[in-house]
Amino acid sequence: MALRWHSRNRNGVLYLSKLYVVGIGPGNYEEMTLRAVRALEQCQVIVGYTVYVDLVKRHFPDKEFLTTPMRQEVERCRLAFSQAAAGKDTAMICSGDSGVYGMGGVILEIGVDYPQVPVEIVPGVTAALSGGAVLGAPLMHDFAVISLSDLMTPWAQIEARLEAAAKADFSICLYNPSSKKRGDYLQKACEALLKYRSEDTVCGTVSNIGREGECRKLYTLKELKQVQTDMFTTVFVGNSETKIINGDMVTPRGYQIEGKK
Repeated sequence: MALRWHSRNRNGVLYLSKLYVVGIGPGNYEEMTLRAVRALEQCQVIVGYTVYVDLVKRHFPDKEFLTTPMRQEVERCRLAFSQAAAGKDTAMICSGDSGVYGMGGVILEIGVDYPQVPVEIVPGVTAALSGGAVLGAPLMHDFAVISLSDLMTPWAQIEARLEAAAKADFSICLYNPSSKKRGDYLQKACEALLKYRSEDTVCGTVSNIGREGECRKLYTLKELKQVQTDMFTTVFVGNSETKIINGDMVTPRGYQIEGKK
């Protein structure tokens, strides 16, 4: 197959087609950024985890789609690089944002083996933002995002981060709260948070953000400890000032609102 050269260059060197790392947001096409859509329109090949490819496939029917299952992230990245090196503009898609628990970092690390392929990181709307909007405004002040998955981070380190964030009174967004093999991790996380947080701390969960079956629920931290979640749920733990206003979870920023009592 003949290579398709582009008039792109970096430091005077001509490169082959580009590899885009694209955050597709929570799931719905309408919640993708315009930049993400344009990047996918530009590409001939779209590579991704099977579940994420299924979310975008019908919106880009003329593309070639390549998938790998969970736990094959490195193989998926090399597959994307091989397509770009062969002269095809290629997109590696990620749920949410490409640089927040996405593939951006892995692509850039592996990219040293493919110096002929330029990489562009295309941001998307991560679950902390899209899920926060469903709940109201839980992240209006300083906040921390922590994943409860211990596949790449030891639980002791996760627990230390939870306690530090709780002690510093951050609002906290929890990714990957539980799975079939980690059924009690959210409970363990709540126990760590309760060392520094009140049982009455306002919390919320959002499941299937931006997809069919989207559901939000509000809890106290004491109640959250008993909640069963899955990998498609994002959990929000408020700070000491977070409150419920007309059914929405709100963390005040400190603005002086005229007429407020």
